[in-house]
Amino acid sequence: MHRRVLLGGLLAAPAFAPGLAQAQFTRPVRLVVPFPPGGSNDVIARPLAEKLTPRLGQPVVVENRPGAGGAIGAGQVAQSAPDGTTLMVTSSSFAASAVVQRTPYDAERSFEAVALLARAPFIVLTNPDFPPRDIGALITYLRANPGRADYGSSGPGGINHFTTEQFALAAGVRLNHVPYRGMPPAVTDLIAGHIQLLITTIASASAAVRENRVRSLAYTDEGGLPGGPEVPTVKAATGIDFTASIWWGLLAPRGLPPALSATLQEAIRDALTEPDVARIYAAEGARPAFSNAASYQQELGTEIARFRDVATRANIRAE
Repeated sequence: MHRRVLLGGLLAAPAFAPGLAQAQFTRPVRLVVPFPPGGSNDVIARPLAEKLTPRLGQPVVVENRPGAGGAIGAGQVAQSAPDGTTLMVTSSSFAASAVVQRTPYDAERSFEAVALLARAPFIVLTNPDFPPRDIGALITYLRANPGRADYGSSGPGGINHFTTEQFALAAGVRLNHVPYRGMPPAVTDLIAGHIQLLITTIASASAAVRENRVRSLAYTDEGGLPGGPEVPTVKAATGIDFTASIWWGLLAPRGLPPALSATLQEAIRDALTEPDVARIYAAEGARPAFSNAASYQQELGTEIARFRDVATRANIRAE
């Protein structure tokens, strides 16, 4: 409900002179979200679409195309004309799917990176009755008790699965994976003590965190929800070389003309400075984090390579 209120109450964008953008964009733009309405990609996409409309001089409309873990919507975007009228908002799950899922596109060759939009850390949560009370004590306990702690994920091959296994590899610990159909039942079982550990986004467990029904130990990267738990990062508290975050970015079909890409990047960078965009993203525990096409393309390739390495070492497969 809180998320719906935020989305429904977007502040009206101020009037902007489209300038060069109006000359380049002559038709409405579809912003494809390859997941259902209300999810994190949707939350990131909708205020961006509102702010891009006056900057591009054309309506920018969000279109949800869910299915097959995002592959259906992404496949449709990959097959679209690279004329700037079809774009896609996606997240780190796109890189994870590229490693474990057969898709009708090549994640690195079928798209042009346009811009990174936002970033959020994960948070390490435990059941309150689980003995470790801080992240250092957790790692000490896990090393002394290999395979005796269960962690949850939103499903095999999902971003939580990858992130937790990356944490386990970096910390030198062994955990038992308990996959769920989505994050809500995993949070419920963490509260009940059926699992001991969960590494998830702040938004996925915000009520449990706020009501102290789970114990917050550490963030996986800098950032966090304003007013949220004041806990350190895993790296700062333990010295372990482990950082992870979920990101959201904008992709276009391969072959997007550089001039259109440059116009989009300029409009996006400006849109992300709007205070109400930052407020809405904060509900996801996220913050605007613009980077240009070249930087985002490099990060996407690095992320896919990292997930591929984790999948090999931890034997991660989609089921």
